[in-house]
Amino acid sequence: MNIKITYNWLLEYLETNSSPFEIQKYLSLSGPSIERVEKIEDDYVFDIEIISNRIDTASVYGIAQESQAILPLYEKKAKLKTNIFEKHNFSKIKINQEKYFINPKIEENDLCSRFAAIVLDDIKIGPSPKFIQERLTASGIKVINNVVDISNYLMLSFGQPTHVFDFDRITKNNIALMKMRTSKKGEKITTLDKLTVVLPGGDIVIEGVNGDLIDLCGVMGGFNSCITEKTKRVILFVQTYNKQKIRKTTMTTGVRTVAATYFEKGLDEERVEPTLCFGVELLEKYAQAVPSSKIYDIYPKKYQEKTVTADLDFFNKIIGIEVEKKTIASILKNLGFKTEIKKNKIISKVPSYRKYDISIPEDLIEEVARVYGYHKITENLPPAVYITQPPEFEKLFKIISKIKTFLKHLGLNEVINYSMISVEMIENWSLKPENHLKLKNTISNEIEYMRQTLMPSIYKNLVENKGKKEILKFFEIAKVYLPKKNELPDEIYRLAVGVNTDYFDLKGIFESLFIELNINQEYIEKVNFVEKDEYFFGEIDLIGLIEKSQILPKYQPINPYSIIKLDKTFELSEQLTYKEIVKKAKKSKLLKKIEIVSLFKNKLTLRFYFSSSQKNITEDEAKEELKLI
Repeated sequence: MNIKITYNWLLEYLETNSSPFEIQKYLSLSGPSIERVEKIEDDYVFDIEIISNRIDTASVYGIAQESQAILPLYEKKAKLKTNIFEKHNFSKIKINQEKYFINPKIEENDLCSRFAAIVLDDIKIGPSPKFIQERLTASGIKVINNVVDISNYLMLSFGQPTHVFDFDRITKNNIALMKMRTSKKGEKITTLDKLTVVLPGGDIVIEGVNGDLIDLCGVMGGFNSCITEKTKRVILFVQTYNKQKIRKTTMTTGVRTVAATYFEKGLDEERVEPTLCFGVELLEKYAQAVPSSKIYDIYPKKYQEKTVTADLDFFNKIIGIEVEKKTIASILKNLGFKTEIKKNKIISKVPSYRKYDISIPEDLIEEVARVYGYHKITENLPPAVYITQPPEFEKLFKIISKIKTFLKHLGLNEVINYSMISVEMIENWSLKPENHLKLKNTISNEIEYMRQTLMPSIYKNLVENKGKKEILKFFEIAKVYLPKKNELPDEIYRLAVGVNTDYFDLKGIFESLFIELNINQEYIEKVNFVEKDEYFFGEIDLIGLIEKSQILPKYQPINPYSIIKLDKTFELSEQLTYKEIVKKAKKSKLLKKIEIVSLFKNKLTLRFYFSSSQKNITEDEAKEELKLI
């Protein structure tokens, strides 16, 4: 977001000898970027970019605080004239007579972190003073009347939006009922700009005495409670809201205001008090207002000052140069941090307006570095560092590289897919979505569930590439994620292969890989083979494969005795499968190897190799073994 403030306005809070253009130059180097300075009559207007996590700088006082820290580093004088927390506090408000009352109710704890209000009587509606009109106009804010203008003036002065209700329009028997709650789906409110907004539900609203909605909190007030020329009494209302709910309301309703831009970034509850007090002071002076109720202040969870500690050596290591202790302490102090240095430690207490973005030592270091000036830090590259990997990682990636190279030489293409898949992909493979881990914050329904098998992804690759090439052979090496109750999932590496040729081609790929890795061919039983449509898939646990692999094949001495080869054709059925035949055949002590000769329909011809390691066997002995099979 951008804000506009004037130079003379800034000088009310900052004592400095810097010109407007010097402020632009130095603040842009080390803090908020001042994009443009424009001269208007006897003043200058700053157009300032405010980054999202520094909403505390989106005000005249906030820029004065930044200037106090930054300008002295460039040998310019800069000091805050006023501490708003000391100057503007509830003790300074003099209540004439408590004639009017507010009955505030907040239905849920997370709606409003601080609620402050006061009733002001004898209001005289008219034009605001010239300096307020000029400053608001220069800041791009429409001038309306003294009461509304003061509300906007407060927002730009201290970075805390306020709202003013017409007391008489929302009261009964001199009591204003203000019930803060979340909206129901379909509820309507007519806002100050006379537009009727249908609420999606869950928005922070205030319900008035008659049950009507009088405020779309943090966004825009209701038309039924707005200030008019006939207004005599007002409620000055200052509050901080749940920033997530405000953001959701602006996005779902499309209603965006400057106030909403402030609230959705998270405001400082401590700034509510000086804002309300300064508002009372301005309304007394420029609208003849008389405080006529007690001060209502609901603040259940007061800010607990947190401490961040950083080692001085760590400071200099991260920044890259040595910054003097007194410079570090001075920068942090001028930024509002209560800081002391003890035994080479920087101990800083975080001010309330920095609670959202300062929590670890690196945050403090960043503050010092930016104010000190990144341009002052020498551009020396750190020395290169090699981190030795654990032996198991070395072996893992070495063998994965070997597997990838081998499969590529066989003509396969490697694919890399998302670890997440859609519910359609899961159900297409007759799997259950509820057994998969589901992402809470997915950006697309296409990547919603963590996959438990690689095959749905490779199937999608094959389907999408159909017709582009006659023969398609893909492989992927990646993790699958198996849920564990109340724990992080098991992350398991798998190797999957998908082809559009046939089962034997696929099986041959795995058998060839086993030969390359010097793994016994019996390990083929560990491969999960699946046929889907006209495609064939195989998947295996990669870590198990790596554990079985060997650098060199196991030595087998040459058998000096004869080998008898016999062929046999089997008629396959559901009961008599190739796997069942091999299982029975391996019971023979003379069998050394089995080969597939041919397959026609359900006729499978196998070649059996028989031999003994102790003597030459006869063909009849081999036939007898085959007969037993």
